[in-house]
Amino acid sequence: MLSISKLSKSFAQPEGVVQVLDGLDFEMNTATSVALLGESGSGKSTLLHLIAGLDRPDSGEIEIDSRKLGSLNESALAEMRRQQVSLVFQQFHLITTLTVADNIRFQAALCGRFDADFEIQLIQQLGLGAQLKKFPYQLSRGQQQRVAIARSLLHKPRLVLADEPTGNLDEQSSREVMSLFSELVKNAGCSLLMVTHSRDMAAFMDRSVLLHNGRLSGVDDATER
Repeated sequence: MLSISKLSKSFAQPEGVVQVLDGLDFEMNTATSVALLGESGSGKSTLLHLIAGLDRPDSGEIEIDSRKLGSLNESALAEMRRQQVSLVFQQFHLITTLTVADNIRFQAALCGRFDADFEIQLIQQLGLGAQLKKFPYQLSRGQQQRVAIARSLLHKPRLVLADEPTGNLDEQSSREVMSLFSELVKNAGCSLLMVTHSRDMAAFMDRSVLLHNGRLSGVDDATER
């Protein structure tokens, strides 16, 4: 469902042009999960932003469900993000003026794919039943991330892109949230591509890949489940 071919991206810096991605290839099947590992500054977040259509590559092609992102204008890319792609970040990005319940429903309502039964399931499994009338500032970091996860999954997107989703949590909370997240993604039938620096978090994914020198390679079986 995700296909990337010969993707390249560079940035102009004071010291010169920095080549972040260099002819990168990648394939990902429907309803699978992949951990994207790599050193800080290796281009992991840049790759996620390109897949989400938030930035444009210098060259190469990205396809989601056989739709070439390079052929889409900004309006079509925004529609794709509403309907098919969800983003989860370590900063949560909850809407501070909305209750937890309204935050969870926000994207599903926006794209007209609200599922009341699945909402109940998400709320129960993420332990948010007692938090629905609260506002984000009244929650712990772990609870806020659970709300962000529920919001990202309620409309059952084709692809979830997660950038260090447990980066702001302690070790125990990270494991709890990651276990729930990976299980709920499978229940929703989504594909998940997750950037992480942690091999412990990568172990929750079906497979792992390493971004190094602008290209992807496989990771040894120690990171695989």
